[in-house]
Amino acid sequence: MSTAGEMEPLTSGASNRIIPIFKTLRTPLIFIQSVILYILILLFPRRRQFRTDVAAVDGAASGQQSPAKTARRKSLWRLEEEDTLRRRSLAEGLNMGFETEDGEIPYRWNTSLFFGVRRNALFSRSWLPATGELKGILIIIHGLNEHSGRYAQFAKQLISCNFGVYAMDWIGHGGSDGLHGYVPSLDHVVVDTGAFLEKIKSENPGVPCFLFGHSTGGAVVLKAASHPRIEGMLEGVVLTSPALRVKPAHPIVGAIAPLFSLVAPKLQFKGANKKGIPVSRDPAALLAKYSDPLVYTGPIRARTGHEILRISSYLMRNFKSVTVPFFVLHGTADKVTDPLASQDFYNEASSTSKDIKLYEGFLHDLLFEPEREEVGQDIINWMEKRLGTIAENIDHIW
Repeated sequence: MSTAGEMEPLTSGASNRIIPIFKTLRTPLIFIQSVILYILILLFPRRRQFRTDVAAVDGAASGQQSPAKTARRKSLWRLEEEDTLRRRSLAEGLNMGFETEDGEIPYRWNTSLFFGVRRNALFSRSWLPATGELKGILIIIHGLNEHSGRYAQFAKQLISCNFGVYAMDWIGHGGSDGLHGYVPSLDHVVVDTGAFLEKIKSENPGVPCFLFGHSTGGAVVLKAASHPRIEGMLEGVVLTSPALRVKPAHPIVGAIAPLFSLVAPKLQFKGANKKGIPVSRDPAALLAKYSDPLVYTGPIRARTGHEILRISSYLMRNFKSVTVPFFVLHGTADKVTDPLASQDFYNEASSTSKDIKLYEGFLHDLLFEPEREEVGQDIINWMEKRLGTIAENIDHIW
């Protein structure tokens, strides 16, 4: 007779058989769950619409409309407009000045509004050396939830090397129009980026231009530069921690994101946030970021999250079609975006001029790491190398 110590656990064999089955069925189960949820989402609005239609017919018969619904829409619009004006006032009030041990660096800085593809007012900044000829211009496209004012110290480093700097806040970010943290379409941001570049080129004829994008801003820059007309205006692009292979926090989030993006685009998706993931090893930089009222710290909105997944998927399918000169920089310890995706992009891109640098142990916000000066100098060195290469090619032509 077997003793208790000799008994084989009855659950172990069953678990070893059942777990692989669950793993195999997980994708179809998620799909079925998403379909059921989608049907429910469709049914409820239809019921509400039916009641609304009946009420509308009754109201039309009596010559009345729904004042409550109209008042609610006006109230939401007014709150959004007030928030935009508040953020714009904060953005304009930021001190973009900086000093060195020898005193203030001679430069000119300015803020202005640029009207995007959908006539949204987009807040922009510029920093230009007060004297000397410009080597080139770097146009900064910030990452998700942040704003252009965070790059003032990087602008200082660029100005000291005779580079001009322009930066634009996306829709729903910083001092620009829109609900804070809400991006109705990243394709609109891509087109706005191209139009912003064209505007700067027209104001600075003959000056070489580079595009810089961080995180999701890197994805925007890369897609913008994939258009031949935009690529033709650039000497190259710089990408820090680009969002090239983005995955949702849970598979179900990715499955239902397209549905919610359509039926409830502004819904805040608490389950989609990657909570507690540090983006810098500098505690002061983290404190400054998350105490900044112009940085959106709420849950990601459904449409915004879906747009990030969509642009990331597009770029992954089109790595080989990239021909623009680029420099991609990524921290190996980044838990927000994937450094291996940057390596894959570098390996697969068709660009004849391409460079990559992986920083061992660095996190997501490379220009806010303790070694930010080193990262900034690497970017400056790459742009100067590109300009030198272009000058040599011109000399060879003549």
